[in-house]
Amino acid sequence: MAGACSLGLLQVLLLAVARASLPGTVVRLNKAALDYVSDIGKAPLQRALQVTISDFLDPRGEVLQSTRVQILDVHLLLLHLKFIVDFGVRLSAAANFTVKVFRVPEPMELVLPVALQADVHVTRDSIGTLVLSIPTCSSTFSPASTLDGSNSTSQELLALVQEHIKADLSGKLCLRVSGLVQDLNVHLGTLIGLSPVGPESQIRYSITSEPTITSNYMSVDVRAVLFLLGKPILLPVSDAHSFVLPWPSGDEGAMATVGLSQHLFDCALQMLQKAGSLNLDITGQLNSKNNPLNTSTLGQLVPEVAHQFPEPMPVVLKVRLGATPVITLHTNNSTLKLQPFVEVLAASPNSALQFLFSLDVLVNLNLQLFVSKAKLRGTTSILGGVQLSVATSNVGSIDMDQVHAVISTVFQKPLLDHLNALLRMGIALPSVLNLHYVHSKVSVCEGYVVISSGFTYQH
Repeated sequence: MAGACSLGLLQVLLLAVARASLPGTVVRLNKAALDYVSDIGKAPLQRALQVTISDFLDPRGEVLQSTRVQILDVHLLLLHLKFIVDFGVRLSAAANFTVKVFRVPEPMELVLPVALQADVHVTRDSIGTLVLSIPTCSSTFSPASTLDGSNSTSQELLALVQEHIKADLSGKLCLRVSGLVQDLNVHLGTLIGLSPVGPESQIRYSITSEPTITSNYMSVDVRAVLFLLGKPILLPVSDAHSFVLPWPSGDEGAMATVGLSQHLFDCALQMLQKAGSLNLDITGQLNSKNNPLNTSTLGQLVPEVAHQFPEPMPVVLKVRLGATPVITLHTNNSTLKLQPFVEVLAASPNSALQFLFSLDVLVNLNLQLFVSKAKLRGTTSILGGVQLSVATSNVGSIDMDQVHAVISTVFQKPLLDHLNALLRMGIALPSVLNLHYVHSKVSVCEGYVVISSGFTYQH
């Protein structure tokens, strides 16, 4: 959870929809992300450049003879990507093409160096995903050279062959680069699909505006919508400003920096509360020496319980969260406040549950956040114990100083186990198909969370 967040408060992202707001996220791709794409993109680009060359009309004798020309190998020497301010990304590549010309009686092999440059425009489409296009692309050919062992070739013939190859490849190479970009568009479209959060809940991301592109990064504002039973979770509008992630923020050397507003966490907790996922029943067993949840133990502290239940019976704690949990994000510290309502019931001889008393509970928890497999997950521990007060009683006066130790002891572990199981399920972060977050570091700042992460792409 460690991480320096020295740049002050971020304003909360609140996008108004029918007097309600949607949680905000900022995704920033840094230079390291371009380096990674360059690295994993070399093999597919090298394969894409293996194009077919039309036959060469060899001017031997009095009649032009059609001679087959074939690319034997493409060796990609360089693939480099850099940001173009307010536009997108510039792709620069250099490759050596080994070409064979099937002349009779002896074929000719040559190496042709080619440099490629394409400007990739990055924009947002109407459905909220990134779209890439290539408005400009060019190829530059250096002089070809014959391979060692080839028969002596006149410079005139070599120039003719090279001119033929250049004319044939100029358009084809850019078409192949454009084809790779179109394949990326299909992949980028997977950002906006629904991702499950729980059995009846999902999250959907979409890009809300044109990307901001500087020489150091590309940043996009992302709307996160949480759904429960197909209905969005919307919170009242309390501000009209956008969530802005300062530069620099997080680890500048990371591939990606993801900023998550507190509003996203508020919506996630409200979704869990509305779904009833935070509710649980804690049941005592008569034959368990480690669980004092039975009428015999309570009867020693509350006389009326002993009077109503002369024979030991199991006791059940029904824990219900009527109030939405409250998360607080301070620099290097995140806490979660729960205010459960607990009904204490005992099993009667006819197996029906009989109400004994109810409790208002206040528990503060330390929240630790981490990233695993493109999901933000969490784990909690109790801060300062559990506060209990009697709400109603069907067993007369209750001395909470005596009852507190019993109830809090049996209450804490089941609550933590239940809550941590939910938090470990996690919420999917903005991502595309087959792309995973790796080596992620989570930093808590004042009112928001920053994730600095690398990526790995798995086919």
